[in-house]
Amino acid sequence: MIKVLKPGFYSSIQDIGRFGGQAFGVPVSGTMDAYAGKLANALLGNKSEVAVLEITMTGATFEFNCSTLICITGADMNPNLNKIQIRNNQVVHIKEGDVLSFGKLNRGFRAYLAVFGGFKAKRVMGSYSMYRGITEQTNIKKGDALDINVISPTTYNTNASLRVKSDYINDITIEVFKGPEFQLLTEIQQNKLLNSEFTISKNNNRMAYQLNDKLVNNLKPIITSPVLPGTVQLTPSGTLIILMRDCQTTGGYPRVLQLKNMAINVLSQKFTGNNIRFKLIQF
Repeated sequence: MIKVLKPGFYSSIQDIGRFGGQAFGVPVSGTMDAYAGKLANALLGNKSEVAVLEITMTGATFEFNCSTLICITGADMNPNLNKIQIRNNQVVHIKEGDVLSFGKLNRGFRAYLAVFGGFKAKRVMGSYSMYRGITEQTNIKKGDALDINVISPTTYNTNASLRVKSDYINDITIEVFKGPEFQLLTEIQQNKLLNSEFTISKNNNRMAYQLNDKLVNNLKPIITSPVLPGTVQLTPSGTLIILMRDCQTTGGYPRVLQLKNMAINVLSQKFTGNNIRFKLIQF
């Protein structure tokens, strides 16, 4: 068991996502940075679908009441074990009574904590991912006791040979495909969309990221149509909205771009005031 001493700004249990419920309006959810979540599990030898803890923006503090192994990936939040700094992307041995804390955000926006064997949570509709209206909790709270699968570390096999990619966290290039309504934009609009730098607004969360810079919009709303994590919508006011993991399943705004899967991971590590550029790629 892990006791939550400080939950941080917004920390939640997530896995690879909740699939098969989109026809009923249930979001996919799952780790915002899917690469970092899977990497943390891979370095521990866990299966990719095992639940991890997603920690957003500010550090959390946890006390362990058992021995285990952990791995932290994604954002660098200056993690410390018993007030001694530890590094991301490495397997760390934990003893009973150890305290893990996160401090100043050095880079990125979301960190991932994986434990050997995974977090034990209630599985709803095939997923452990927390989401309002689907699971009992949307995020962890101070005083929560997080159950983990205690497995003898003697069964642990190192995955040190895995190649770790971390430079994407600083990347500002967001790779995209043309969306269903992209061709309805004028050539001038298309050029501005693909050759401008955009700033992330304060309106960013697990559901969507809005951009401060507007694109002149003379398109009519579309008939409500399917949308996915990574869909870029253009509102009547010219605001660009990039849907993220907790997004709705349908929408009525023109879908001008669609992010590549890795681009969603890149964007999930950005926050208010960061700049991004769209780069069009081919299927």
